[in-house]
Amino acid sequence: MSFRTLLFTAASVAAIAGSAQAQSTATEDAANLEQVVVTGTRTAGRTRLDTIAPVDIVSEKALTRTGTTELAQSLSTLAPSINFPRPAITDGTDHIRPATLRGLSPDQTLVLVNGTRRHATALVNVNGSIGRGSAAVDLNAIPTIALNRVEVLRDGASAQYGSDAIAGVINLRLREARSGGGAIATYGRYDTEVKTARNTDGRDEKDGQTVTLQAWQGLPLGPEGFLTISAEYRDRNPTSRGDIDVRVTPARVTSRYGDAEVTDKTIYFNAGLPVSETWDAYGWAGYQAREGASAAFPRIVGDARQVPVASIYPNGFLPLIASDITDTTAAAGLRGELGGFKLDLNVAYGKNKIDYRTESSANASYGAASQTSFNSGGMSYDQTVVGLDVSRGVDIGAYEPLNVAFGAEARWEGYSIRAGEPTSYNRGPLTSSAAGAQGFPGFQPSNVLSKDRNNVGVYLDLESRLTERFTASAALRYEDYSDFGATTTGKLAARFELADGLAVRGAASTGFRAPALQQQFFTTTSTNFIIINGVSTPVEVGTFPATSAVAKVLGAKPLEAEKSTNYSLGLVFHKGPFEVTVDAYRINIDNRIVLSENIQGSATGTPTQQTINNLLRPFNVTAARFFINGVETETQGIDVVARYRLDADEGGVFDLTAAANFNETDVTRIPTTNALSSLPVPPTLFARANVLTFEEGTPKSKVTLAGDWAKDKWGASLKTTFYGSVLSPNNDATGAFDVRTGDKAVVDLEARYGFTEHVTLAVGANNMFDEYPNRTPVTVNTTNATAFTSFSPFGFNGRFLYTRLSINW
Repeated sequence: MSFRTLLFTAASVAAIAGSAQAQSTATEDAANLEQVVVTGTRTAGRTRLDTIAPVDIVSEKALTRTGTTELAQSLSTLAPSINFPRPAITDGTDHIRPATLRGLSPDQTLVLVNGTRRHATALVNVNGSIGRGSAAVDLNAIPTIALNRVEVLRDGASAQYGSDAIAGVINLRLREARSGGGAIATYGRYDTEVKTARNTDGRDEKDGQTVTLQAWQGLPLGPEGFLTISAEYRDRNPTSRGDIDVRVTPARVTSRYGDAEVTDKTIYFNAGLPVSETWDAYGWAGYQAREGASAAFPRIVGDARQVPVASIYPNGFLPLIASDITDTTAAAGLRGELGGFKLDLNVAYGKNKIDYRTESSANASYGAASQTSFNSGGMSYDQTVVGLDVSRGVDIGAYEPLNVAFGAEARWEGYSIRAGEPTSYNRGPLTSSAAGAQGFPGFQPSNVLSKDRNNVGVYLDLESRLTERFTASAALRYEDYSDFGATTTGKLAARFELADGLAVRGAASTGFRAPALQQQFFTTTSTNFIIINGVSTPVEVGTFPATSAVAKVLGAKPLEAEKSTNYSLGLVFHKGPFEVTVDAYRINIDNRIVLSENIQGSATGTPTQQTINNLLRPFNVTAARFFINGVETETQGIDVVARYRLDADEGGVFDLTAAANFNETDVTRIPTTNALSSLPVPPTLFARANVLTFEEGTPKSKVTLAGDWAKDKWGASLKTTFYGSVLSPNNDATGAFDVRTGDKAVVDLEARYGFTEHVTLAVGANNMFDEYPNRTPVTVNTTNATAFTSFSPFGFNGRFLYTRLSINW
């Protein structure tokens, strides 16, 4: 962290605080303190600071003022427990980037929309990114302008909501309005100096131009109903942060290492309509079409893979991985009262479809006759959920009635893989050359599949304020899956008010995460780059389902559910305009599902490699990997959130916040298989790099200091986020090829001016001081492309300048 960053932050916060302290007429922000939450509790009327478990509320206004229009990136800057790294050269993960909560896997956080389970993407993260092996929800498929707020439950909640809620729950609440509207136009680009290990003098880059157009409109639906329509168009140009490639003459940047080129078109509808005095109908629908293009590693002249197609690309080439992604969702429900019970019956459907193209490429085995663009196939995932929720207050003689909630949920899931065109994967007449489109070989007919499963769950949830100061809850849930069996989870939680405005709260729960269909059945053969003695080396790698013949030969077994135990203990204090929450937690997870290492064979290698080679030879691959249970982890940490809000009269209104997450994960067990453990030197199924990615791949500390000021037509926001160092590890036991990001501080600043009550202009800078993670040394960056680690929690693109024009009516 630079001295100027510390000085600027301290001076700015002191100035804000000093202006605030000049007046002692601070008033409590009652509207915010009394925000009613619906996540983590089924008792109506619980407010944000009265909940048993910690819940953060992020408003649409806060999301808008982050300078980015990506939901996942906005949340990561507002909630310290959420991280959003920006992977690059990781195939489809460049286009669908996952977020993490409390340093756990992206698929260990449950995402809801209006309280209903959101579908995951068809993508499995199989390359070297944070979240490797996961199939998560794409938060960026929902535009921020369609949201009223986001509720983040930082506690295990499987007993309340089912699978995936190990780290917590993110509930996206859609905007509800029958009148009014607004539009936002945002333009931004990176203006940065890129200093790499091979170019310490730096180069200036002005790229990543992003244009976002957003609008929403509320319409009346009948005399009391509403229909809210929200739409977004976003066009983001790519960025390039690769190092100088010394393998070419003259030396220059040959890679495109950075953000992918992406164009999104999204529309959302949200509606509600009373159908009687006690019953309401509701529903929502959304659609997003996303086109993306990211780069693979460059192919240079002299590269053996380039020789057969040198007549097509005499100066080398940079393969591009393009995607067409469609994301569709629709839901409908009916809620009301019957016989003293509150009922909510709903059905929701979601589908994510990905089609790949490999462009500016070649299939070297066809030589000069090769195509340069290929249809590479794709994947689809769909989910249908039907839920019934019932609740009723029962008088038990306590301070308030016992809220008894119970219900059932049925879910159907489907997953499929489509083959690409034959030339995207076939071997042509040049049999000695690598087959398939370079950069991203197409899915083969042997990869084609269509799988489905179903499950049903029932739950019971009890909560009551037993005395004026003591609230307790209990939940129990039973789930039965058609593919791996049944599981039961439970939760106990309580809150005790020690004095007015001071309370302690705690919870203990068990949780689970069912193996995703994507993890159970994803299969492909592709070219991967692995590090062997510090050198990036291409190998043909097959990824096989755990139930396949190949995986069984290597000792794989059908996947089972992950199991967790969660413990939390917290303190809540608020008085007047000041509030603070401190929550400690411990999360133990058994049987975590991971993608194994590449199990490498060799006909001339060690006895172990020769044995593996003999096992894999019938399947025509040199290495194989598969999903496997068996990793056990312990995660513990503390979340701290503090806020001080006041009205300083002539000085304006100040909102000061400080939030922090301190988190540490330890891997306590790694998987083995009986088939491989009997070899002379058994291969490691989960090696050093993956272990350390779990332990140190996300920051162990993240602290955000923020100030927001408004007076008359003017407004400003200042935020500094301090990131603890993150490790990008290697399998070399000496650590010589590890890369650390270093402790960094990123400063964001925005200024606003309201021309009228309805028109506001904002200008801002994210990462104002152009901070970068530590450079990747030349001894590690052997491809000359990866000049910075993509594990960086704030990315590696540098300073982003933007302007935003907002209109409301």
